[in-house]
Amino acid sequence: MKNIFLLFLIYSFLGWLVETIAVFIRMKKIIPRGFLIGPWCPIYGFGAIGCTILLKKYDSDIVKLFVMATLLGSILEYLTSYIMEKIFKARWWDYSDHKYNINGRISLTTSLAFGFLGIIINNYINPFLTYIISLLPTFVFVFLNISLAFIFLADIIASLYVAFDIKNIKSKSKDITDEINNVKMKKIIRNLHLIKKAPNL
Repeated sequence: MKNIFLLFLIYSFLGWLVETIAVFIRMKKIIPRGFLIGPWCPIYGFGAIGCTILLKKYDSDIVKLFVMATLLGSILEYLTSYIMEKIFKARWWDYSDHKYNINGRISLTTSLAFGFLGIIINNYINPFLTYIISLLPTFVFVFLNISLAFIFLADIIASLYVAFDIKNIKSKSKDITDEINNVKMKKIIRNLHLIKKAPNL
């Protein structure tokens, strides 16, 4: 349990990396994925930690683990999409073009992928990452947890600040990730400009 936060951030980063690469292959341009400014998608972190904690008892039964991970990932993705759309009036992903989908929030393809990921995470990646983390000296482990917690919290605050501007975004697509990233960059550049103009402030 003491490794949960680091595991959460590692999986959040890996999820961000996989999604960004997948979008690059499809669209031939880099579109950083996710709600946060930093290189992490917390939904993957929560999903992986959910598998780690809630589905541990199914590790020896691959079929049950696959089914439960599929359900867990699907429910998490659907609820996340629904809640974020209610709050920000926008979507960060849309599966309406997938053959089997529910309201464009989840699809059969991604749900099955969650099932396979659950098996891989619990039986292969978790033991490896836990071993690597166990090699860290105590002071390094504590430093990483504290420093990354501050960075992650700062990212959440900054991303929320940006996200509440997306109501002004005009887009023909339901998935407005690219447009949101443009808003983020404009705000970052504007803030850097202000800091250069008024370093004391």
